[in-house]
Amino acid sequence: MDNQNLHISFNSENLAFPEVLVENDLQHVSYTPKGVCSTKIDFDLDSEGNLHNVKFVRGCNGNLKAIGKLVEGKNAKEVADILRGNDCNGRGTSCADQLSRAIDEAL
Repeated sequence: MDNQNLHISFNSENLAFPEVLVENDLQHVSYTPKGVCSTKIDFDLDSEGNLHNVKFVRGCNGNLKAIGKLVEGKNAKEVADILRGNDCNGRGTSCADQLSRAIDEAL
């Protein structure tokens, strides 16, 4: 890519859409999760669709850092398929499920 930047953002009370920035062949995504303790999910996607630098703001710090380590370099679609539907305390979602939703939106 030749120094292309793409910035998309959308705010809604009921919907969460990712903010996307493409730079240096990495697509950076910032996502605002809904219904969980985490307040933000950041990650990068490379040109082959692999995840990098997954970070959660707030939430269960140790567990969310572990998720980031476990998914580093993995295929984003496969990760989303594994994490989708994971529930936290009957909330109908979880930070892991919200990551899958962020990935789905970004792809």
